[in-house]
Amino acid sequence: MLSHGGFIRLLVKRTNEWARTDQRRYKLFAMGNTCSNHLGIPPAKGPHAVGCTDFMMDHTVKGSFFRLYYPCLETEKAEKPDWVPCREYFNGLADFMKINRSLSERIFNYLFGCSKIPASMDAPFKSNEKCPVIIFSHGLGAFRTLYSAICAELASQGFIVASVEHRDQSASATYYFREKTESEKAKDKKPKTSASAEDNLVKEWMYYRALRHGESEFALRNKQVKQRADECILALDKLNEINSGIPVQNVLQTPFDWTTLENSMDLCRIAAVGHSFGGATVIEALCKEVKFKCGVALDAWMFPLDDEIFPRVKQPIFFINSEKFQWAGNISRMKKLESAVIQRKMITIRGTVHQSFPDFTFLTGNWIGKLMKLKGEIDPEIAIDLSNKATLAFLQRHLGLDKNFDQWDPLIDGLDDNLIQGTNVTMLQSAI
Repeated sequence: MLSHGGFIRLLVKRTNEWARTDQRRYKLFAMGNTCSNHLGIPPAKGPHAVGCTDFMMDHTVKGSFFRLYYPCLETEKAEKPDWVPCREYFNGLADFMKINRSLSERIFNYLFGCSKIPASMDAPFKSNEKCPVIIFSHGLGAFRTLYSAICAELASQGFIVASVEHRDQSASATYYFREKTESEKAKDKKPKTSASAEDNLVKEWMYYRALRHGESEFALRNKQVKQRADECILALDKLNEINSGIPVQNVLQTPFDWTTLENSMDLCRIAAVGHSFGGATVIEALCKEVKFKCGVALDAWMFPLDDEIFPRVKQPIFFINSEKFQWAGNISRMKKLESAVIQRKMITIRGTVHQSFPDFTFLTGNWIGKLMKLKGEIDPEIAIDLSNKATLAFLQRHLGLDKNFDQWDPLIDGLDDNLIQGTNVTMLQSAI
């Protein structure tokens, strides 16, 4: 069974072996997964067109950094952003997998370099009503753009979604800015037509920190999950400021007009959603911040959490699991959240693997996808559609939305041929 990060390590390990022993195999591998094979992230299905933009408030490492997905105006010349924003993220994935950067960059660039996110970059915001808000938390070794099929779908259904890029060194890569030293300022003698704050800033990359020899993994992950929850709460605080009309300065200076979001969000209807390590982050965030009215944990990795927080979580939680990732110990920790008075639900999607939730599953061919545990036996679009619809039904129920998502209420109870009520783990057959 591959862990939450093992699929990529296996991918590059196998590719390294093939490349060393037979160049023709490497060519076959690449040809079978090139962007010309019509693979791609599925478009959102909701009634709204989807826009996205990046936001960084406060240039330091303690600032807030996220990709925002939102309902937008449809534009003819809409630009679809790259799925992987720049080469440093490929380098981060290489470091995370402990493999050569130059080789991995060629592989990843060939496989995913022309993949686009199904949203319009910096498109104008448009909504006829206040939007409920979702804060999304990525998994270990991921970053803010890798769950666009989920985030774009939620935005197409009328949500504003902030996909946080965590700076706890659990992302494969992220960045912030620091101020230039005096010597750097002296060396920078390029003529400037006008001065700006960015002229005095230098981009600093932060890469995944591996577990050190002899280090306690729980101590590291527990510290990280606490920081991750704080970063989710900080992102929510920034959205609250934007909604209140407080002027904000986006360090990234994107063309998106943030003033259009004033009074656009329904901040009485807020949820947290996350995958794997992000699923644990959801639980931690619910414990820390009561403004989150409910949470959806996608194939949650429960290891980083303190046992003591379980009885302190008072909001409804929905666990949506894959069939191949979960094990008895992890499920038993989910079951510690059982409650007679607060709704806690669990379903399992048949034929799925841990990587059925991130976008990787849509961007690799069938045989490579299954070999590397990026695809399960189920069609990945069917799997993500079930997950998204079940999530929407749960959000309507617990955020009090006046939508038609209740048509998918049976999915919450696992009532579909592709779903299992509760878990498939043999020793824990009962549903939550």
